[in-house]
Amino acid sequence: MNATASIVSKVWSFCTTLRDDGVSYGDYLEQLTYLIFLKMADEYSQPPYSRKVGIPAEYNWPSLKAKRGAELEVHYVTLLRELGNKPGMLGSIFTKAQNKIQDPAKLYRLIDMVDETQWVTMGADVKGDIYEGLLERNAEDTKSGAGQYFTPRALIRAMVECVRPEPNKTIADPACGTGGFFLAAYDFLVAAHALDKPQKAFLKRETFHGNEIVAGTRRLALMNMFLHNIGEIDGESTISPNDALVASSPKTYDYVLANPPFGKKSSMSFTNEEGEQEKDDLTYNRQDFWATTSNKQLNFVQHIRTMLKSTGRAAVVVPDNVLFEGGAGETVRKKLMENTDLHTVLRLPTGIFYANGVKANVLFFDNHAASKEPWTKEIWFYDYRTNIHHTLKKKPLRFDDLQEFIACYRPRNRFERQETWDEQTNPDGRWRKYTHEQIVARDKTSLDIFWLKDKSLADLDNLPDPDELAGEIIENLEAGLESFRAIAAVMQ
Repeated sequence: MNATASIVSKVWSFCTTLRDDGVSYGDYLEQLTYLIFLKMADEYSQPPYSRKVGIPAEYNWPSLKAKRGAELEVHYVTLLRELGNKPGMLGSIFTKAQNKIQDPAKLYRLIDMVDETQWVTMGADVKGDIYEGLLERNAEDTKSGAGQYFTPRALIRAMVECVRPEPNKTIADPACGTGGFFLAAYDFLVAAHALDKPQKAFLKRETFHGNEIVAGTRRLALMNMFLHNIGEIDGESTISPNDALVASSPKTYDYVLANPPFGKKSSMSFTNEEGEQEKDDLTYNRQDFWATTSNKQLNFVQHIRTMLKSTGRAAVVVPDNVLFEGGAGETVRKKLMENTDLHTVLRLPTGIFYANGVKANVLFFDNHAASKEPWTKEIWFYDYRTNIHHTLKKKPLRFDDLQEFIACYRPRNRFERQETWDEQTNPDGRWRKYTHEQIVARDKTSLDIFWLKDKSLADLDNLPDPDELAGEIIENLEAGLESFRAIAAVMQ
């Protein structure tokens, strides 16, 4: 344990040193990714593994250790460029790689620090914890914008606990960010099942499939998974760089767990006649979609449904607009209720995401073969927003906060559910069901449903702390600004 603690403290202290030179957490994390990968490749190339890892001798780990000063910097830049052209996992890790450490002395010290540790023999949980810690720090660095790729781990874990993935089944995420859903599913499968050798091999090599269009984020996801013992150093990348929404998925999957990117519009950049960069709303004309829209969230919901096997199950984080928006939104909600069993909606509080002003929910739905009757008979809602206050720093969301929801969900048999809300005996109950008929009768088939009284409005003596109130006001103002920006964009 002491050895682990010393590695963690070294990793962090060096990051602090580099930040004084203007190197961000994200840039540090990238350089660490390249160097740990090269060191592990070197370890794998030696006995007892003796694997051919695909790294030419002139660009391997000893070649880096042998150089100093300006010569090291030139060699490192060349190495990053050359390895980025290689196939498989190697090329994916080094795609568009750049050196962000301009001081060769500090680069050498970082190489030396990585060299002191035997990474291959270190436990996957230790390596993973170091890397996940760095990812979380990076997400907290608001200037970097990395938070948009980072879903709170407590929420991910709760979603996985409800879905309860099984061995020898495939799990996909069409916007996988740094791979949080994959890691939580991996941990659940290892903890919940005594896996035999073939099941372990399937888990390592065939279970997970993702898309991530941002090269730097995709690199972090691959490394995060690799350090958690998912994937092979000399294998193929299981995360595609393609935009998942462009075409239907070439395969269907048993589970989809996802938090698609926030932001309502899909857009693509292009150069106009004056040579200036402009953005154009992107509408995906997919024959397998129920509605054609430039609303990215609705497109992801439709795409995820098409990714599922006829027995597939999904848990997806969506913003509030997916629950109430008219037009294409109403069409998607109706079709989702007809074609899948949309059985659960978890309403999330504000203050849990690194992107400000986000009001989100989790939709849980099971796919089915075509039927004349709608598959959704009733939808269960858990309101974890009304009278709930979280902040990222002082009161972050914890896994324990979602225990009541998980208990109500009944992951082992959701057909044994019982409402906790009762108008007479428990008007504060957070768990309530609505029938298909009740929802279809609502304006625009809206799923934007609340029934609890907001106590802060009724009881002035019971107001939250001023910093919580200020945070909530900021959240609401920023959510409003996002809506106004979307309206302004449409009017231009």
